[in-house]
Amino acid sequence: QVHLVESGGGLVQGGGSLRLSCAASGIDPDWHAIAWFRQVAGKERELVACITGGDNSTHYADAVKDRSTISRGDHRNTVYLQMNSLKVEDTAVYYCATVQWTLSCALVREYVYWGQGTRVTVAS
Repeated sequence: QVHLVESGGGLVQGGGSLRLSCAASGIDPDWHAIAWFRQVAGKERELVACITGGDNSTHYADAVKDRSTISRGDHRNTVYLQMNSLKVEDTAVYYCATVQWTLSCALVREYVYWGQGTRVTVAS
């Protein structure tokens, strides 16, 4: 059974940094892509970053690509999203998601398994 648990959200001042963690169980990291999405109330969920199983290639949304790093921990079922120079517009609930997929994570059409989310609030 696939289970995803996010952590690391909270309140941070604009310009600050956060590291979000996604602990995944029930998956093989070499065969699963893992992604971070975010959602603001009333808006569609949007992809922030993803990491491909196996080769760990990454993909970022334009809005965060120069300020964020997605990576796997030593325990490869844990994925981190380091976000720097945070802006008010980064405020959202951040979700971790995964799907069995071995090609580039940027090509995933639909992620199947989702965590409950962690809230990030950036104060001005």
